[in-house]
Amino acid sequence: MIISYNWLCEYLPTGQAGLSETIEPEKMSKILTSIGLEVESLHKYEAITGGLQGLFVGEVLTCEKHPDADKLKLTTVDMGTGEKLQIVCGAANVAAGQKVIVATIGATIHPVHGEPLTMKKAKIRGVESHGMICAEDEIGLGESHDGIMVLPGDAVVGTPAATYFKLTDDYIFEIGLTPNRIDAMSHLGVARDLCAYLSHHNKKEIQVKSPFKNNFKPDNQGLQMQVVIENTDACQRYAGVSIEGVTIAASPDWLQQKLKSIGLKPINNIVDITNFILHETGQPLHAFDADAITAKIIVVKNLPEATPFITLDEKERKLSADDLMICNADEPMCIAGVYGGMHSGVTANTRNIFLESAWFNPVSIRKTSLRHGLRTDAATRFEKGVDISNTVPVLKRAAMLIKEIAGGQIASDIIDMYPEPKEKTEVALKYHYLKKLSGKNYHGDTIKNILSNLGFELIKEGDDEMRFTVPFSKPDIRIGADVVEEIMRIDGLDNVDIPTLITIAPAVETLAHEAAYTEKAAEYLAGSGFQEIFTNSITNSAYYSDEVLTKTVKMINNLSEELNILRPAMMETGLTSVAYNLNRKNLDLKFFEFGKTYSVNEAGKYIENNHLTIYITGSNTADGWKNKAGKTDFYFVKAVFEKIMRVLGLPVDAYTPSENANLSGSLQATVKNEKVAEIGAIGKERLDRFDIKQPVFYADLNWDVLLKLNKKINIQHKDVSKYPAVNRDLAIIVDKALPFEAVEKATGSVRINKLQSISLFDIFESEKIGAGKKSMAISYTFLDEDKTMTDTEIDGMMNKIIGAYEKELGAEIRK
Repeated sequence: MIISYNWLCEYLPTGQAGLSETIEPEKMSKILTSIGLEVESLHKYEAITGGLQGLFVGEVLTCEKHPDADKLKLTTVDMGTGEKLQIVCGAANVAAGQKVIVATIGATIHPVHGEPLTMKKAKIRGVESHGMICAEDEIGLGESHDGIMVLPGDAVVGTPAATYFKLTDDYIFEIGLTPNRIDAMSHLGVARDLCAYLSHHNKKEIQVKSPFKNNFKPDNQGLQMQVVIENTDACQRYAGVSIEGVTIAASPDWLQQKLKSIGLKPINNIVDITNFILHETGQPLHAFDADAITAKIIVVKNLPEATPFITLDEKERKLSADDLMICNADEPMCIAGVYGGMHSGVTANTRNIFLESAWFNPVSIRKTSLRHGLRTDAATRFEKGVDISNTVPVLKRAAMLIKEIAGGQIASDIIDMYPEPKEKTEVALKYHYLKKLSGKNYHGDTIKNILSNLGFELIKEGDDEMRFTVPFSKPDIRIGADVVEEIMRIDGLDNVDIPTLITIAPAVETLAHEAAYTEKAAEYLAGSGFQEIFTNSITNSAYYSDEVLTKTVKMINNLSEELNILRPAMMETGLTSVAYNLNRKNLDLKFFEFGKTYSVNEAGKYIENNHLTIYITGSNTADGWKNKAGKTDFYFVKAVFEKIMRVLGLPVDAYTPSENANLSGSLQATVKNEKVAEIGAIGKERLDRFDIKQPVFYADLNWDVLLKLNKKINIQHKDVSKYPAVNRDLAIIVDKALPFEAVEKATGSVRINKLQSISLFDIFESEKIGAGKKSMAISYTFLDEDKTMTDTEIDGMMNKIIGAYEKELGAEIRK
């Protein structure tokens, strides 16, 4: 929220009725932050960059032809200090006797187009020049470069240009407004909070200077309109007034200056007034060309699905049946509360207008705004809930401003369609509850003063509670805790007492086991060179098939068209991060992420599952002087997975082929007959969807299942054996298609307790060992924890293993 300091101060009373002195911007910034309107930045605003510093009014005393240039003039300029400056000027319209703007030596000018330029003494065609006589575009005052600016004859020589053009410094507050504070989305709303704070802390009643004057009066009844509200839920109040004979022109300087200070570009007097009122009061208005309203009737209604409508930006949009529209007798004119139409807006030829002020349902406006991607100032206010009681007062103020600035006459009474007037919300506040939440005892008079200054009305006061009605400007106030927050804000959030004694109740940690092992896995991966990523759990439904989408959790009020479901799988959101890095030439990636997937079952119940996912692409080691970088493959990611399983203390029982269509050459791992992970290379079709050109290897671990299995482990500790382990190697010739998993199973069938581990360390293929055959070199580690093993014992165990291989695998022992 952008707030102008000068504009804000116009609503703060001074003198006996208000402040004894002006509040400086820095102090005001601290006050705003202390009452919950956090000032994220405060900076000086200059209507013209540089503030015309070093520029003065001068008078051209002489103007002669340059001795060495036909198109240049040699002038003498009086600066009002007794000093006469010789200035070479190239403007055709310069002449003796003119009052002009002069940039003196050392001044920096900021042209409308081009870079800033600092004045220096210079020689131009052999003649010294001690400054510059300026055109309006050269100093940021306009676009014209037809010649130098010639001022009226009464301009006083020596007057600083900033003083002559009445430039004033301003300061801009950028307030980080929380979504519930619609009451502070205007200068008047911020001023109300400031006055409440000052009244409380200065012990003096300080009221906002209201811009609303009781001077509205129709001039005639020559332009009557009829209003019909068909959808009274989406439009609960609609007011309007007709104004005839307006002249569309540029706004006066004061109005343009206010809009420019908050970053708005002036357009014309009618549009500028509606924007001014919006930022003054928080109430959006819309001006229609009254001559475009056929049959002089306005109908607020919904239109059939896919009705075409051309908006102000000249785009044709297909309307939803849920979009509320402002229509005339024949066609739609405006998307209510969001955006105007191409054929009903105010143009340079407009002479009669109909001015609208309404209250639209926040939910309806937000959905329409997001559906069409139209995030306008009006929509952002309507979707938070504007003050329904302000609809008519704001309309009257705007009508009088239009009459004052654009001329014309008010040609109708106020039309106010309010089918079911709203009742104010009532909230009770108990004294002990206020003390409990705030930690502070507030006197009853203090409570009443603070709340009354914020617009609350006391309707009942008892021994232990007060009951108030809530102003319509604060739709977020519903319960006692909300009222406590209002009191604490105005008292100052930095005035909350810090207790000398803090008591806490011991907590029972229910997720300690999950957190511990999640941290262990994360530490292992981080120590292995992986980087943890956090991706958005809201993703794009376009990534998934229709079959998957039937089980997804869809967003009811999504922020954009692309982010419309909760992710049913981890892969796609992770690939978004992978693609982002690859596009920036970060080609070697090792990522991991702990996250959730979401689905809905046939009974309509929402399901969340925790996952650990791993993404690896590019090289898994860096190039060095001693070794080349190693490319990542399936076995690398499988080894990472198995090390994580060791961290969890869970041996994998079996690997079987995975049926995941998004993976190629993939396996699924099971432990105790439960599927715990899928490992593989992500398929080309899925990579192409993210424009990824290099292989990406992926592991998806079902973290919920793994932690459940891990809980059942009975951890035992024992001393390191004092007896040495013995290693033996064996080479066997088997069918080429035989996996090592079959060798492990055959080894396990022998049930040798003293066999500690088995590992494959080489595979050899050659015609010499037979077609369709391969040699597997395997290492075995034996250990007896009670004694040193003899060769006879080890040979006996190796013979049992060899026998199992020959019988179960058809293996041949390679000599």
